[in-house]
Amino acid sequence: MTTTNDPVKVRNADAPNANGSTRVTIRRGAETRAFYKTTEFMVFIVATAGVLLASYLVKTADGHTDYFLADKAWLYVVILSVGYMVSRGLPKSGSLRRDDA
Repeated sequence: MTTTNDPVKVRNADAPNANGSTRVTIRRGAETRAFYKTTEFMVFIVATAGVLLASYLVKTADGHTDYFLADKAWLYVVILSVGYMVSRGLPKSGSLRRDDA
């Protein structure tokens, strides 16, 4: 017979239940990673830098006005920020932390 370790379940042989069997304690860790380890954060940083860089590099040409003004660029940065917060909030809303119990 082979045994496998289940990282979610931890057996506590010293504390039997009322019926005499051993108690199984379920431990759940944080399901989400730290913000700086996620691909969402990397994409957010690259996209924000791209928007601000594009706004800086786009200049007036041939007597036309500036096509990509700073206020429009910052609006896009705010939209990216909201999208990032939603993308991080959804996984965290389903996670169960030990201090929540």
